[in-house]
Amino acid sequence: MVARTSDRSLLNYTGEFEPLYTALRSIEGRIYSDAQVGKLPEISEGHLYREEWAIRKVSCKKLTNYLKKKKRSLKILEVGCGNGWLSHQLSKVQSSYVVGLDINLLELRQAERVFVAVPNLAFVYGDIDSAFLGSQKFDIVVLAATVQYFDHLPEIIRKVMERLNDGGEIHLVDSHFYNAPEAEKARRRSAQYFEERGFERMKEFYFHHSFEELNHFRYTILYNPDSLVNRIMRNRNPFHWICIK
Repeated sequence: MVARTSDRSLLNYTGEFEPLYTALRSIEGRIYSDAQVGKLPEISEGHLYREEWAIRKVSCKKLTNYLKKKKRSLKILEVGCGNGWLSHQLSKVQSSYVVGLDINLLELRQAERVFVAVPNLAFVYGDIDSAFLGSQKFDIVVLAATVQYFDHLPEIIRKVMERLNDGGEIHLVDSHFYNAPEAEKARRRSAQYFEERGFERMKEFYFHHSFEELNHFRYTILYNPDSLVNRIMRNRNPFHWICIK
């Protein structure tokens, strides 16, 4: 059995990132009500982040459709699941068992509360090395809108690979990947954003990754926003979808 967020031992985490991240999300209006979380990625007309959720909805649909085509039972881990909305959508894939993992206790408790009735969905507090995961391995590991919070991307990918079953896959979605000049410009934009909001220390926890960091892995780009077709079609999703096997 995986550990649920109701375990008292989960209260032991004392890292600096969680309170800083949670406070910033609150100021940005990204802490949602239980009712809103239960409906995501659907969100009300006129919501501040409606366009962002429209993009995530498309990403989610593409990913779940991809997994459905495997036509077999899948054990899925979402690293950095937050309030659990995507883990919930992944649990709708037939014969799936999904574990959502995060160090953000506030949102993880919300995920547990909102989706407690979903029998094939569980939540674990901690990182990829969490003892609560035990020796579990997975067929699919998803990092959605998450890689920017990891300093050394190749290191976390290697750690995640240790959690994969034979033939398993890692999916990176809803995060930017840059070339070197673009990454530097993005760092400056992010630094300015955090400073203007009084969260300068967030610069220590927010990173900008490049495709060069993936060179040691066997990966496929399943969606490329820079492709000619997507530029012509004016697809709004700015994020690459990367699958590492």
